[in-house]
Amino acid sequence: MLDNIKEKLALLPDQPGCYLMKDRHGTIIYVGKAKVLKNRVRSYFTGSHDGKTLRLVNEIADFEYIVTSSNIEALILELNLIKKHDPKYNVMLKDDKTYPFIKITGERHPRLIVTRNVKKDKGKYFGPYPNVQAARETKKLLDRLYPLRKCSNLPDRVCLYYHMGQCLAPCVFDVSKETNKKMVDEMTRFLNGGFAKIKEELSEKMYKASEVMDFERAKEFRDQIAHIEATMEKQKMSMSDLLDRDVFAYAYDKGWMCVQVFFIRQGKLIERDVSHFPIYNEAEEEFLTYLGQFYQQSNHFLPKEILLPDSIDKEMAEQLLNVSCIQPKRGPKKDLLLLAYENAKIALKEKFSLIERDEARTIKAIENLGESIGIAVPVRIEAFDNSNIQGASPVSAMVVFVDGKPYKKEYRKYKIKTVEGPNDYDSMREVVRRRYTRVLKEGLPLPDLILIDGGKGQIGAARDVLENELGLDIPIAGLVKDEKHRTSNLMMGDDFELIELERNSQEFYLLQRIQDEVHRFAITFHRQIRGKSVFQSVLDDIPGLGEKRKKALLKHFGSIKKMKESTIEELKTVIPSATAELLHRKLQE
Repeated sequence: MLDNIKEKLALLPDQPGCYLMKDRHGTIIYVGKAKVLKNRVRSYFTGSHDGKTLRLVNEIADFEYIVTSSNIEALILELNLIKKHDPKYNVMLKDDKTYPFIKITGERHPRLIVTRNVKKDKGKYFGPYPNVQAARETKKLLDRLYPLRKCSNLPDRVCLYYHMGQCLAPCVFDVSKETNKKMVDEMTRFLNGGFAKIKEELSEKMYKASEVMDFERAKEFRDQIAHIEATMEKQKMSMSDLLDRDVFAYAYDKGWMCVQVFFIRQGKLIERDVSHFPIYNEAEEEFLTYLGQFYQQSNHFLPKEILLPDSIDKEMAEQLLNVSCIQPKRGPKKDLLLLAYENAKIALKEKFSLIERDEARTIKAIENLGESIGIAVPVRIEAFDNSNIQGASPVSAMVVFVDGKPYKKEYRKYKIKTVEGPNDYDSMREVVRRRYTRVLKEGLPLPDLILIDGGKGQIGAARDVLENELGLDIPIAGLVKDEKHRTSNLMMGDDFELIELERNSQEFYLLQRIQDEVHRFAITFHRQIRGKSVFQSVLDDIPGLGEKRKKALLKHFGSIKKMKESTIEELKTVIPSATAELLHRKLQE
């Protein structure tokens, strides 16, 4: 244990609050809350831990804490700190799932649309729906039943929807406010759970049409009833009160938690949400943090009622969400809770089998890699590769792997700016200089290992920039390929020593994945640049051919080759005649 941590542990207060764990770069890697800060924070540095918690503890180089006046304040502060710092060990709900809603717009002639953005406007929102397909199916049904306007901008003539009977065509015909209001009111009733009543009304109309021998009209009503049944009544479970509610249950084991959420809308179970994440504290506290994130940091609709397990502090949950929380003891609601719990147990068991396989490929791989090359576990690896063909359009690319997995949002592409011709070493100097100058300037996390796709020259160039220009001491290794251009060995150290790894080891497979990924990323970028440059060079300097027309040509013909094969008449369908003749002449040179 580091001396600075020992000193801080002795000074911890016995009050509630939040703590922020930092790695050796000063990056916040975990945020937690505690009823008693002294006990909770000390627990990380005493006793035994599972492998997951041990990895967190091994990365902690410092910590700080914030005292609060109550547990609920600590919980709210924790949620805000997680949202602000996005620590890598706080993995709950990082994907920010958003769910679609159905909206009736507040325009003079309203439209029915599917959207994920809920705004404070004159529109009416219904949902959320478990996925976009469910929302679209419901919208499709309503389009058949209620002929609201479909076009975002009113055209000057009727469209296909009018001929299909799905639009009253306010673009051409006068549609009164009363007519629109009646449709909106019926749709609102439908979406608020009144579709059963509407089905009864349609059935009555169908029978009346049959009685007067209007069989075509009766068939229309029959089809509408069938669509309602197919779309709205295929749910397997329902409750009689038609209330919107969410049902939460969780299972935990071996430092992991699975939370299952059942979405009940208009009394029907429409879908579920499943989340798995590691936990480092008491399960009940971790669940409350998850619950807060679920509604406060994601686009989740807050229902009228939430069902929770008995183990959760009901009052704290209600303070956190400002909604009624129920802990049922018996009946249908209790059955739903038990069903969600059973699903959570099964999902967690499946997760463990996947974790075991995944850890062998990732965590064990980086641990073994660090041991093989004599460095600390390389949690963050950054890899570089250059790409050019005889010096044309030189580019470079960088990929990032964290915990042995690609971290694509931090991938970077570089156009070489200062190097002329095919000079791989100077290209590597430029890119490494640009990357780590920016890292230092912006306080970004430094890697634990830098991998260069190349040999002595590229390694030496990168090391010279890091050590002699930027004053950085970061391990650098080269990814050496064999005669068949496959990953062969690692090269590192002042003497460029070859480090042989077992070909069937997970660390070797990891290096292969990294090398393949950085090569793929660089090649793809180079092809994009070359494609643009070829396209531009052929079409440049032709009077009347600006960027807009170039894009139109490429969209129409697909390639320069297809343009060369086309006639002047075909070119004239896209660009003016005079420009088409000039372009045709240039393409035939």
